[in-house]
Amino acid sequence: MSNIINRDTIGDMARRAATKYGSKTAIIFRDVKLSFFDLEREARRFAHLMKRYGIKKGDRVSIYAYNSHYYPISMLGLAKIGAIQVPINYMLNAEEIAYIVNHSGSRLFIVEDGLYPIIAQSQARFDTVEKWGFIPLGGSLLPEGFFDLIEEMKDMPYEEPQIDVSAEDIVQIPYTSGTESKPKGAMLSHRALMSQYHSCIFDGQYDTYDVSLHALPLFHCAQLHCFLMPYLYVGATNIIMHKADALEMIRNIEKYQITHLFAPPTVWIGILNHPEFKNHNHGSLKKAAYGASIMPVEIIKQLSVAFRGLKLWNYYGQTEMGPVATILKPEDQLLKPGSAGQPVLNVETRLMDDDGRFVPNGEVGEIVHRSGHVMTGYLNDVEKTDAAFAYGWFHSGDLGRFDEDGYLYVVDRKKDMIKTGGENVASREVEEVLYRHPDVEEVAVIGLPDPKWIEIVAAVVVSKKGAATSDKDLVSYCKEHLAGFKCPKKIIMTDKLPKNPSGKILKRELKKRYAK
Repeated sequence: MSNIINRDTIGDMARRAATKYGSKTAIIFRDVKLSFFDLEREARRFAHLMKRYGIKKGDRVSIYAYNSHYYPISMLGLAKIGAIQVPINYMLNAEEIAYIVNHSGSRLFIVEDGLYPIIAQSQARFDTVEKWGFIPLGGSLLPEGFFDLIEEMKDMPYEEPQIDVSAEDIVQIPYTSGTESKPKGAMLSHRALMSQYHSCIFDGQYDTYDVSLHALPLFHCAQLHCFLMPYLYVGATNIIMHKADALEMIRNIEKYQITHLFAPPTVWIGILNHPEFKNHNHGSLKKAAYGASIMPVEIIKQLSVAFRGLKLWNYYGQTEMGPVATILKPEDQLLKPGSAGQPVLNVETRLMDDDGRFVPNGEVGEIVHRSGHVMTGYLNDVEKTDAAFAYGWFHSGDLGRFDEDGYLYVVDRKKDMIKTGGENVASREVEEVLYRHPDVEEVAVIGLPDPKWIEIVAAVVVSKKGAATSDKDLVSYCKEHLAGFKCPKKIIMTDKLPKNPSGKILKRELKKRYAK
């Protein structure tokens, strides 16, 4: 007999939302419109299709796809049978994908037709995969050996699967970026994600009447777990875009009367600077969220002018936290510029030194957390799990400080602080100054090796269209606002900065590109 009566899992969340919100629109993707009833029915059909192909409780299923309604359907459907979703970053190459699939032990692999060519010649690399699913969103022909997910779901029953699932069971394993080695699989339980949804809903002020636009990749935990899933939880309407595109985002705000949008600062900058921006009505947008990096003060000011009455939230955290840990609320955006805010509802956050001692306000230490959000551990990696939970706290790998009011400031990655001539320089502080320069559109500050200084501060700059600023102008500007040792010793002008699909600037790539 199933324990469905008193459990609280992600699959149960979907059923309760269907019961409560019924025929209200839950998801719109292109010409597909799903009510909450429809979403629950499709999730059940997906669950039964997985069972048909031998997927059982605890089995892993990889999904390699752009955004569509099938992303949340697969998440909810797998949750209902106690199976585990492994989301795949669609920016990876075949070798990187194979590593994640094999490491996770995925028995079934689902690919959207637009991404199929990337793995077509590499299927032999996927040692653990027994069944192959295909999502023909573009109408592509079914490859040999694959089943048609869309067609086969139509024939599935939509009764609730009677499977014993616990809140402590793992429901998703996203893989971290692997800054030091191979990517690590963060095991997230139903309990962790449900706790995280509660925090987002409370501190992000989510409302049933919101209409949220989801443009950033759903394989990324921020878009999926900070926004789409919690918004489904509260019965809001969600517009899903296949891929992020500034013009389409601008048009959709007007078309669907969007009230809420999440995007990293780089995407917000692209929206504000788009030549079509002023030609569309965006008065419906009242809530905005950002993450991945700190929003420059100048951009906050521009957003407040462009979107009258707009409230901004900054989300900070890690994949292992599900991912949110702290939020900077609207009323603090200009009072606490550059801050990551305060811990959310279900999170404790402290600063710790290398010996496990807490660090007082005003001093820099590693950011550590205790929370129901926290992952169970890294898949098949006891050593890294133990290190991550040293001294009874989860270690973020980020350095930060608390001010006298208890607001967190992320200084830098623990192993990414620029140390020049014996002095520590926080890259974000330099970036904040350069963003105030009228000719700067985007900037990334990195440390580059140097024979004299060991490391020098270098700024990689994208100038605004038509600007004629020089290296010397930017250095002089920095000297007006920063101590001498913090000023860039090298300015690199470029047309664009490398970014991941969530809009985060890839500083490691810049370091490799410009290191001599």
